[in-house]
Amino acid sequence: MNASALRKTAAAESGGTPRDPRDEIAEHLKPMRLFALSLTRDINRADDLVQDTVVKAWTNIDKFEPGTNMRAWLFTILRNTFYSDRRRARREVADADGALAGRIAEKPDHDGRLAMADFRAAFEQLPDEQREVLILVGAQGFSYEDAAEMCGCAVGTVKSRANRGRKRLAELLGVEERESLELTDQRTLAVIAENPRSG
Repeated sequence: MNASALRKTAAAESGGTPRDPRDEIAEHLKPMRLFALSLTRDINRADDLVQDTVVKAWTNIDKFEPGTNMRAWLFTILRNTFYSDRRRARREVADADGALAGRIAEKPDHDGRLAMADFRAAFEQLPDEQREVLILVGAQGFSYEDAAEMCGCAVGTVKSRANRGRKRLAELLGVEERESLELTDQRTLAVIAENPRSG
């Protein structure tokens, strides 16, 4: 039974008209843009990537299973589109000095022990796979299992990438293990937190 048939069945059972999944796509645009920006490190490329993702999701909406995680589905499309485009281009334009990221990053309300500029610079030094996983399980709040499904790898691989990424960030930032970090930005705290949710 396809998604359209499932929606009609649900409508018949509930006595109402089911919500079209297309209506939910707009609710995930901001997190999609943040994820795209973490992958591309270029605001224009990120916007193009989100647009491509929305077009693909819209035209393939019958492949979405009602009742499942729409954000995870969209992030999977976005991630796959990014890597497909990168393979096709065979090159990547990096924001090595962090200039683009610096212009678009939201600063914390007040200065903490760890400056956001230092964090951004350290984060940019991580391999793509570690950065991607830390964004998914930290900043975006996905479980290890969801992140593994989106990345097309084992849960253990995601956990390993996250742990290695956090360890490398701590080294780059000169933060001792288990040292309390005086940060005000919740997304930054989430990225380096050790206990993303499971299941």
